[in-house]
Amino acid sequence: MRRILLKLSGEALAGDKHTGFDEDTVRGVALQVKELVDAGYEIGIVTGGGNFWRGRSSERIDRTKADQIGMLATVMNCIYVSEIFRSVGMRTSILTPFECGSFTKLFSKDRANKYFAKGMVVFFAGGTGHPYFSTDTGVVLRAVEVEADVILLAKSVDGVYDADPAKVADARKYDEVSIDEVIAKNLQVVDMTASILARDNKMPMWVFGLNKENSIVNAVKGNFSGTKVTV
Repeated sequence: MRRILLKLSGEALAGDKHTGFDEDTVRGVALQVKELVDAGYEIGIVTGGGNFWRGRSSERIDRTKADQIGMLATVMNCIYVSEIFRSVGMRTSILTPFECGSFTKLFSKDRANKYFAKGMVVFFAGGTGHPYFSTDTGVVLRAVEVEADVILLAKSVDGVYDADPAKVADARKYDEVSIDEVIAKNLQVVDMTASILARDNKMPMWVFGLNKENSIVNAVKGNFSGTKVTV
């Protein structure tokens, strides 16, 4: 692997607070990513927005507007996480699929590649820029566009299970599962649109728990204990 796209859920950024930011959690992520950058890996970051907003849970707001609020939540997350990354010595840039004044730069593959070549961590904020598409779809889309080698999905659960482990005591964890099985059994690694996009473009995904010690570095350097979604 050389180029990696890391997806951080909004809930993971909030830690035990479940909303907003937990700075210790984000700083821990930053230190792990810096170790990888220093080792020569190219790292892109996508964040969810669930620590601030989940538009689909609102029944009174137009879906398009609710999704736009969610896009802005991911921009806020990327600005915050980017600054924590800078505080530990990395260079970063934030790209969005829509204009955000001077807060971000407009996404293009050429611009992302230029920043990667400079050793910068590239944040892809704002999802796809369109309603009805989740940040799951956004991360797969960006990974395909910038020709990433793998997507790392850092979640609050430690892998892919055949049932919800919070509800089913004997839920079985997969060490490895094909994207075809994920789709056929609706295992919800990512949403269905993202799953099909990953399958059609042969984009592997590794799912693991962010809260395990050194989980990101371990995933990249061979001590992986989550689930590999193969293509």
